[in-house]
Amino acid sequence: MTEQRRTDLKELQRMDLRIQEARKRIAEFDPRFEEVEEPALILEGDLGTTKNRLQEMKLEERRLELAVDEKRTRRERLDERLGSVRNLREEAAVSAELEMVKRSIQNDEQEAFTLLDQVRKLEERAAELEAAFAEATELLEPRRKELTDQRADAKRELESLQAERESFAKGLDAAELKTYDAIRSGGRTIAVAELTEDGACGHCFGMVPLQLQNEIRHGEVLIRCESCGVILAAPGPEPQGAAAPAKEEPKASEPAADEGAEAAEAEKAEASAAVAVETDASVEDDEDQEEE
Repeated sequence: MTEQRRTDLKELQRMDLRIQEARKRIAEFDPRFEEVEEPALILEGDLGTTKNRLQEMKLEERRLELAVDEKRTRRERLDERLGSVRNLREEAAVSAELEMVKRSIQNDEQEAFTLLDQVRKLEERAAELEAAFAEATELLEPRRKELTDQRADAKRELESLQAERESFAKGLDAAELKTYDAIRSGGRTIAVAELTEDGACGHCFGMVPLQLQNEIRHGEVLIRCESCGVILAAPGPEPQGAAAPAKEEPKASEPAADEGAEAAEAEKAEASAAVAVETDASVEDDEDQEEE
């Protein structure tokens, strides 16, 4: 694998990593939308449950109304029948049935009254929930629009990266590209890894035989790691300017040399001053002796 082909595969891998990151960012918008919409969704769920319950209670109310109407009709017929009975036994039977129907009507009417009260309260609750849901929807709309715009930008970025990747891949060696895609199709993120300084795979850090290391650094053949299966590439060039600080060391020592010279000059000055003092002292002693 030549230097250029190795560089191309590593560049393709960098593109794929950027595409993977862009897809990850897009996927992260779903929980963010859920977080923003959660208060409104809770209200919407409560509103839906309340409306369903309200509908069921209205159906129950209608059923009670029909039952009461039917029993009232039956009571009227029993009243008419009671007026035409021929004996006491028949009168007692009709009267007992009539009393039973009346009690049933009273029970149904009481149940209907209770149900009407519950329906009224549920209607009030539904109206409150609708108002709260409308308010929550209005408040979250700007944030939802912002997230929608951000997700659209992320999708456009992903499409641009995919188009760039597709165009770049057309210039690669077909066999090597097929091998590269096969490695990544297994769910792997890394398909190309450089050798470390000590000759190990940069992905799994398994040692590579010396012969294969030489072929990787100088050969034309695509070689894969025997341990993890990634494509092995020679290390990239060292960054330029790494030795620059060493060249500046002589300049860094110049101040020390200057300080040494200054110290030597100071010592000479002190010595000269000491000699002058001694000379003056000798002259004074000679003058004293002459006077005596």
